[in-house]
Amino acid sequence: MPSITTSKVRRWDQHGREHVVLVRKSGVTRQLACSTCEWRRPAQFLPWLKAEEHLAEAHQATVDPTA
Repeated sequence: MPSITTSKVRRWDQHGREHVVLVRKSGVTRQLACSTCEWRRPAQFLPWLKAEEHLAEAHQATVDPTA
């Protein structure tokens, strides 16, 4: 049975609101889930990049807290 791990991609929009996409990994498959709009998508390659793209396009959330 594969272990399940979860990570987060967080970005803030120009109004200071936080938006989070959870990246859940189970085996080789990753499932992306946006906590703001309930957007979901499977991703096998570059899941964190796809999460960043969703946050930028759907929520205009581009401020990276780690930068």
